[in-house]
Amino acid sequence: MKNLFFLTIVFIGTQLNAQELKPTATQALLKVVVIDEKNKPQEGLPVTFISVKDKKEYSGTTNADGKFSILIPPAQKYKVKYKVFNFDNNDTDLDIPSADGPLTFTYTITASHPKTFTLNNVFFDSGKSTLRPESDKELNQLAEYMNLKKTLVIEIAGHTDNVGTAESNQKLSEDRATAVKKYLEKKGIAPERVTAKGYGDTKPIGDNSTAAGKQKNRRTEVHIISE
Repeated sequence: MKNLFFLTIVFIGTQLNAQELKPTATQALLKVVVIDEKNKPQEGLPVTFISVKDKKEYSGTTNADGKFSILIPPAQKYKVKYKVFNFDNNDTDLDIPSADGPLTFTYTITASHPKTFTLNNVFFDSGKSTLRPESDKELNQLAEYMNLKKTLVIEIAGHTDNVGTAESNQKLSEDRATAVKKYLEKKGIAPERVTAKGYGDTKPIGDNSTAAGKQKNRRTEVHIISE
């Protein structure tokens, strides 16, 4: 899947002390801020900084204000890794400069998930709406993410290939979407936050004349309605 993330970096070099952690001659104070594209703080987002030099990792998780602070060696380049739901971003570099004295550095990430994405590891019994056990991991992750983002409202969209009649495919897609909705409700997600809708075989993304295309078309999507 195409990685759809946006990253904004703000560098501030100062000699100011933090309220809790304080920079030293050998460790910079790195203040991390994570927001979405509407400048809303993103709580519970883990971010890891991996040293290009020695592969050591420095990480933290954002609080309710979308912030955390860590001490990290200066004068190094770091790979930045963070995750929004099940989408990884591993392509960002951060250079922390050298300094003559204690250095405080602020790094701001603007992170966003796609508005529509496929749950690639949600599976059903053939021709049925029975969720298979191997679906639990991804659905549990979705439930945890929704519990973290209390205002998130989604649509679960069911899709099929073109095997069978249009009527049977429509019903199957509706039943499968409903099965996912019920699973999320059992995990504590309020019913009004999840809509289930079936699209049958009307929105293919693959070639229904091939086995691979049919497999692509048999999918469960999440549509973000509001955040």
